[in-house]
Amino acid sequence: MPQETVVLGCGVSGLTTGIRLLEAGHRVRILTDKLPLQATSGVAPAIWHPYRAFPEEKVVPWARRTLEVFYDLAEKGDVGISMLTMLELFEHQPEPEPLWIGLLRTGRRAAPEELPAGFGAGYVLEIPRIETPVYLPWLLRRFEDLGGSIQQPLRLVSDFSEVLAPDRLVVNCTGLGAQPLTGDPEVFPIRGQIVRVSHTGLTSAVADEEGPLSVAYVIPRDHDVILGGTAERGEWDLTPDPAVTEEIRGKAERLKPEVTGAEVLEVRVGLRPGRSAVRVEREELAAKNGSPGGVVIHNYGHGGAGYTLSWGCAEDVVRLAEES
Repeated sequence: MPQETVVLGCGVSGLTTGIRLLEAGHRVRILTDKLPLQATSGVAPAIWHPYRAFPEEKVVPWARRTLEVFYDLAEKGDVGISMLTMLELFEHQPEPEPLWIGLLRTGRRAAPEELPAGFGAGYVLEIPRIETPVYLPWLLRRFEDLGGSIQQPLRLVSDFSEVLAPDRLVVNCTGLGAQPLTGDPEVFPIRGQIVRVSHTGLTSAVADEEGPLSVAYVIPRDHDVILGGTAERGEWDLTPDPAVTEEIRGKAERLKPEVTGAEVLEVRVGLRPGRSAVRVEREELAAKNGSPGGVVIHNYGHGGAGYTLSWGCAEDVVRLAEES
């Protein structure tokens, strides 16, 4: 086992991976330019939902394992994980049924009278909801309580040669930062704008991923409601668009009239780290420019499913680390 493991990135993937590595006996240091709530993970509305992550044959086992962990954490009651009823909408009945729906303990097809106008099918599901202002700080405390340390350098690592060493394992959880770091041409941003509004007493969520209002969702949290959203592939702009804000509110009000007139508390934009396939794999890098080579384990490209795949991918990273 290497004397030190360095994790690049402190979003939900980096923190979760760091925790599992510490539990496996590694000495772990995270290098990051942003703490969790400042990163893309802090913008996410955060529910368990395998959204725009591929390939399915890998995503389903990762999602299943993460779901098992979330069920356990929901029972703790103080880490920001709780169960939420959500209506998942479709324009037509999907054939075949999405595999991930069968992973949940509780779910059924929606009755026709439960569907808003314009939708021909839906599922009523009980899914884990992640309160990011609670869960991310809990992950951070858990990481530090296990002996992990976080270092915020003056600049980002721009080349693996800066951190590789013969007795060191490097884990790449940089999300979109993996594009310039690795030169991976498959990495791309999926721009998402959300609107955070005041709580209106709403107790259930609704989402349209592929239907006439897509992408649209309404997700109540303990102290606010998240309205979304967008999924703009290839867009890097982090500036909120007022016209998009109004469009999001209009769709949300059609799906859940209860949010009509809710006070806008905040508008945020995040960039999901898209890729044709989630990359969780080991790579041996050769020495160059006078710097030693070494082993890098990649864990990026989760699209809109960073939380949903976090524990499953982290445990695969640990397996790859032990094989190293």
